[in-house]
Amino acid sequence: MIFAIARKELKSVFVSPMGWVVMALLQFVFGTFFLIGVDQYFQQMSGAMRPEQRLGVTEFVGHNVYGIASFVMLFAVPLLSMRLISEERKHQTLPFLFSAPLSLIEIVLGKFVGLVTFLTILVLIVGAMMSSLDLWAEIDFGYIIANSIGLWMMVASFSALGLFMSSLTQQPVVAAILTFVALFALLILDYFFASDPNSVMNYLSLLRHFEPFSRGLLDTRDFAYFLLFIATFLTLTVRRLDADRLRG
Repeated sequence: MIFAIARKELKSVFVSPMGWVVMALLQFVFGTFFLIGVDQYFQQMSGAMRPEQRLGVTEFVGHNVYGIASFVMLFAVPLLSMRLISEERKHQTLPFLFSAPLSLIEIVLGKFVGLVTFLTILVLIVGAMMSSLDLWAEIDFGYIIANSIGLWMMVASFSALGLFMSSLTQQPVVAAILTFVALFALLILDYFFASDPNSVMNYLSLLRHFEPFSRGLLDTRDFAYFLLFIATFLTLTVRRLDADRLRG
């Protein structure tokens, strides 16, 4: 049943203009920064630089593309997640969903998987765009894979938080604003606590845990952080819906 709900949510994204508009805008942004990165690479690497100062094309272009991708997802995911539950509450269809032969865990996971599947398509397109560099240069596929995994883990975390915020209100716009504010705060926590890198608040920063992936490194601590982040907000969403069901 989880996949049935996920399929329904994925279909609703593609049926609505919002899904296509977001996908088109994101691909335009990714493609623009990809071309800018390639152009800048040729300009800088063709100059008078010492061999040890030169960067590989994968790292040079990837820094542009994955950097902007993690930033624009901060705006895209709240727009995509805002309607997942709040719209059900707004249209008063949530009681019908509760009365269906589904557990709350299946409902939450189904909506989460549906949204993450759509975002996975975007991540794969970015990876394919970067892999196209292999047509004329030797590239570091390990770097692309690490960045793609990191970007996927980040957008999955964004989705879990967005789903929880959507469960708190019946107004999708309010859910989008709450999600954006919360994500922005979590992204910049390390800037406020930069003087103490071992601070607990610093450790909660999403950006701090994405940075190793952006350098092509895979660390189990970062995997654990993102998985716990996702599990925490999915659990909170289930508890929130359970409270709604008990209140009738």
